[in-house]
This record gives sequence, structure tokens and C-alpha cells, in this order.
Amino acid sequence: MGSHRRLAPSGFDRGATVLCVLSATAAALGAAGAAPASAAPNGEGPAEVDRLYEEAENATEAYNKADEQAGKLREQVREAQDHIARQQQHINTMREELGSLAGAQYRAGGIDPAVALLFSTDPGDYLDKAAALDRIGIRQADRLLELQSVMRELAQERAATAGKLAELEKNRKAVATHKRTVERKLAKARELLNSLPYAQRAAYERASRDGAADLPDLRGVSAPNGRAAAAIAAARSALGRPYVWGANGPAGFDCSGLMQWSYAQAGVQLPRTSQAQRYAGQQVPFSQIRPGDLVVYRSDAGHVAMYAGNGQVIHAPHPGAPVRYDPVGMMPVSSVTRV
Repeated sequence: MGSHRRLAPSGFDRGATVLCVLSATAAALGAAGAAPASAAPNGEGPAEVDRLYEEAENATEAYNKADEQAGKLREQVREAQDHIARQQQHINTMREELGSLAGAQYRAGGIDPAVALLFSTDPGDYLDKAAALDRIGIRQADRLLELQSVMRELAQERAATAGKLAELEKNRKAVATHKRTVERKLAKARELLNSLPYAQRAAYERASRDGAADLPDLRGVSAPNGRAAAAIAAARSALGRPYVWGANGPAGFDCSGLMQWSYAQAGVQLPRTSQAQRYAGQQVPFSQIRPGDLVVYRSDAGHVAMYAGNGQVIHAPHPGAPVRYDPVGMMPVSSVTRV
């Protein structure tokens, strides 16, 4: 999410950024305090706040990526554990069947055939039993081979699942690390913002006003297709909703979460992060931008918005700045993606 102070009407020359970061944490970090005598020189403080917000947004998107991967791994582990349970039940059933076959073999005369024939009072009856016994033996051998195969598969699945569990634990730790980084960056940014002289701080915070109260003129703008129209309508319905870190709606959003949720309402599943959303469709030149296109900002693809028409985008900017319209040139545009 980029800084929306001193907005340029268009283009790519907007360098400083106020980024998508933790809304709930920002609220908890308190109201602005009196500026100390050692406040940063005019302009230096806001630029440093922008830098910290940018770093925090990068950590936020890293959190989203790690959290998404952890979610996929949790699902894979759940499915693997369910399959292992079914395989174990299959093995138990086969063992019971083999036990029954062994019992039948014993009852049918599982002794030396010559001895059995010698003591048989009815050779014809014995021969009938021997044929049945032979069939049981063949079936038992087949089932034993099947049991061995299933047990090997089960051992392999358990080893693979153990690997997924280890990877899941690694991702959980990554999620926690990224979360701490975002919180630390945001806390430092809020502390610096609170240290600015009152007039400077007030000007900075006015830039985070509720943009929904000053809607741009979008008369005559139409989406190129039904999918884009549905996504734009969803994004507009979110105007004024709060920035919430790691959230993808509907009560709150971060920048990539708003894009994912909006397109989900149009029946399109986007990936979770702004970096992945950059490649979620066809990249087109900025000169060919159309309503519904995703506008990705900065070379690190750390922020994403939706083009609404007439030089405006809808996005979730940063803590304290709800979903709103801003000029498309609010910061350097990296690419435009048509979903």
C-alpha cells in the first residue's frame, strides 16, 4: 500500500509509499502524542514513515504467502491422515480374512497329503477337500501379496506425511516471524509519526481520510465484460471498510485480500499475494488499461489495486485508511494484469 499524501494525478513518479500493514495493531498503538523537541526535520519524518510502511507491507505479503502455504499443507496432511486411516482399516480387514483362510485350511486337513489319504475312510471325499484346500491356498497367497503391497504403500504414505508435518511446522514458524516483523515495523512507524510536529502529523493523517466521502466522477465508465463488472461492483461495495492485516473480507481487507475477495464474487479464484496476483492473468501495457484490471505497484509487486476507470483505482491502502479510491499514479506502477 502506498503513501497517499501529495498524490500525483497520474504516471509512475510517485516514489514514497504508505503500505498495506496491520490495521488492528495500528489502532492499538495509540493516538498521536505531543512532538518532542528532537522531532525529525520537516519532510524527513514522513518519508521515514513511508519507508517503514513499505517494509511492513513486504512482511505482510510474506506472511500471506506463508499462511496460504500452511493452509494448503494442513489440507494435504488432513487428506493424507484420512487415507492412512482407511489403508490401516483395509490392512486390518485383510489380516482378519487371512486368519479365516488359515483356519479353513486347518479344518480342511492342513497335514501331509499322503498321510491324510492313507487315513481317509472316503478317498473321494478327501480329494474334494484337497481341491478346495488348494483353492484356499492360492487365494491366501494372493491376499498375502496384496497385504504386503498395501503395507509398503502405508509406510511410504506415513513417511511422506511426516515430511509434510515438518514442512507445516516450518511454515507456522515463518508465519509467526513475518507477523512479528510487521508488528515491529508498524509500531516504529506509529512512534515516529507521533513524534512529528502537530501540523506535519495532522497533514500526514489527513491524507488517510475516508476517500469514500469524495467519490471520483466515473460517469460513462463501463467494464469490458461481466466478470470485470462483477469484480468492480464487489470492490465498490467494500468502500469504507477497514484495513485489516492478513484479511480477505468481507469485514476487512489488506491490499491483495481485497482483490482476491472482489474477484471471488465474480467466480474467479485469485492467489493470495500481490506477487502471485501479478501473474494471475494476461499482462497488458499501461496504455491499454481497462476497468477491472489489477494494477501492481513497485518492482517488488508489494501493493495491488483494481482499476476503476477515469484514472482511479480502488484499494485497501494502510492502517487507518479504509478501502477507497485513489489516482492510479499514486506510486510507481510495475505492471497491469487482466484477469
